[in-house]
Amino acid sequence: MNPDCVAPADAERPVVIALDLGSSSIRALAFDRRGRLLDGCQARRAHAFAIGADGTAQADAAALLELAWACLDELCARTPGPVAGLCGCTFAASLVGVDALGAPVTPLLTYADTRAADQAAALAARLGEPCLDGPTHQRTGCPLHAAYWPAQLAWMAEAHPDWTAGADGFLGLGELAFSRLTGRVLASPSAASWTGLLDRRSLAWDEGLCRAVPVEPARLPPLASSGSIAGRLRPALGERWPALADAAVLPMVADGAAANPGSGCADASRLAISLGTSSAVRLVVDGAPERIPEGLWCYRLDHHRSLLGGALSEGGCWVGWARDTLALGPPAEVEAAIAAMGPDEHGLTVLPLLSGERAPGWAADARGAVAGLSLSTGPLHILRAGMEAVAIRIGRLVRALGPALAPDVLVVASGGAITGSPAWRQILADVLDRPVIASALAEASARGAALMALEALGDDARPDDPLGEQLRPDAWRHARYVAAAQRHERLYEQIVRKA
Repeated sequence: MNPDCVAPADAERPVVIALDLGSSSIRALAFDRRGRLLDGCQARRAHAFAIGADGTAQADAAALLELAWACLDELCARTPGPVAGLCGCTFAASLVGVDALGAPVTPLLTYADTRAADQAAALAARLGEPCLDGPTHQRTGCPLHAAYWPAQLAWMAEAHPDWTAGADGFLGLGELAFSRLTGRVLASPSAASWTGLLDRRSLAWDEGLCRAVPVEPARLPPLASSGSIAGRLRPALGERWPALADAAVLPMVADGAAANPGSGCADASRLAISLGTSSAVRLVVDGAPERIPEGLWCYRLDHHRSLLGGALSEGGCWVGWARDTLALGPPAEVEAAIAAMGPDEHGLTVLPLLSGERAPGWAADARGAVAGLSLSTGPLHILRAGMEAVAIRIGRLVRALGPALAPDVLVVASGGAITGSPAWRQILADVLDRPVIASALAEASARGAALMALEALGDDARPDDPLGEQLRPDAWRHARYVAAAQRHERLYEQIVRKA
């Protein structure tokens, strides 16, 4: 049994169930008060965004919720009751228009959708400020970018005015799920801050930005107050899931926020680096920082803490693309071949920007590139070069944190793409020139949502946060990656900056 797993009979009460509405799968999992996963108490359904060459990255919100309810059907049949809480996390950000009854009337736009790039630039021009590091960025914690609601709402109004006219309100996937579960609409500080429309200091919808979009605050979800438990299941759902009939239902949080406490990085002593489908660097800090470092974002974790860092659209999706496109072999053989290669020995320079760029440059219309191809280049060289490029871009975000990062901070890596690849973890350690410890905790985002729910429910148990293998950097390999990073930066300047 995994170290973070416990037999249901040995679980410490209270038990909570967490829904993880992720970018590639929907999962439901049960955790005890020490943050341990109940063995056998998991359910999963896979899904994929609808992707288009025009930058489309959207989903059917109702279909995703049906997958979530199917996971709860399966999990509640396995989980011994009673369950104290139902919580969850979702990929962030997402946006869907709903009618007066709360039913979706538009597709669900995701963070990876880049169609609103022109609207982000136009909104910045209208406000008389840059998209990045301007007053709006400092106030909301988010740049003006296609990944966030201001630009997406403006795009929706221009490209699909019928969608906007037919929507009584706008929600994220988490708020939609909460409303279907409880009959109430409520947004957590975490989910609201990921929209790009929240004043991160006052924790209220930013009225000036709402006027500029324009969207009336009344069409946005109400915000949860500090300490609110929120609601209970609709009676019909209580009958469908008897184990949850008396459970408190909490507003959902952003998966990136939940992943920090879920991977044992709940304060500034540990830096969380997640590498799943996408990737991110996140540091929990107290309160609301006065100023955000250049190119980064600052979201709220809750009413008392913030999350400082940056996210990349690239990550495990690079490996998935390479696997599907380059006809790679069995995963175990590929991992062994990647591990056997020397640092930067392929001579390639890769921009792994398959879904545009988020941090630190926020060029939504950026596209990937592979430079330096020769007759000796093979598929595995391209794969490894892209993995190194993702690590180099993560390294840029770590450096951007600057003085917010303590010299002795512990770097903890989580996410299926990197915990499943020791070779990639070694690349990351060598790029950062810091030891990298793999989190020994599975399902970091769902676990983090469960721990945040337990805290809200008043449980003060300290979770077990076991750590896994530590990989140390090598000075020679680091020097090779410094040179590779310089080539990466030159190619970025030539292709992305000049576009």
